[in-house]
Amino acid sequence: MGETPTAPALEASRCAHCSTVAFPATTVCSRCAGPAMSPFTLSARGTVWAYTVQRFAPKSPPYVPPPDGFSPFAVGYVELPEGIRVEGVLDCHDFDELDDGAPVTLVATAPVPRFATDAYLKETR
Repeated sequence: MGETPTAPALEASRCAHCSTVAFPATTVCSRCAGPAMSPFTLSARGTVWAYTVQRFAPKSPPYVPPPDGFSPFAVGYVELPEGIRVEGVLDCHDFDELDDGAPVTLVATAPVPRFATDAYLKETR
């Protein structure tokens, strides 16, 4: 029997003293310097807070161009319900999909967080 794939998740931490959420996870709170950080899984859904379009190939290494060559892509910050903004790659069909706080879903965590718009997910599934 095949295994059911697990949904990607971003592991963070939350301070027991002031409730500050940190991503990536840390052992000391950046707000109150308290050492009581607990593991915490961030929500997989959020909204685009800000983005830009990478219109030229990044320096290689570490960037590895795909076999069919470079294509412009969006990168930006996604605001999650926990009140934290996470930087990641933003998958979409048209960059205009990302305007006005577009809802996005986490689709991958490595090598960096990757989110996709609802329209992109509908067409790729």
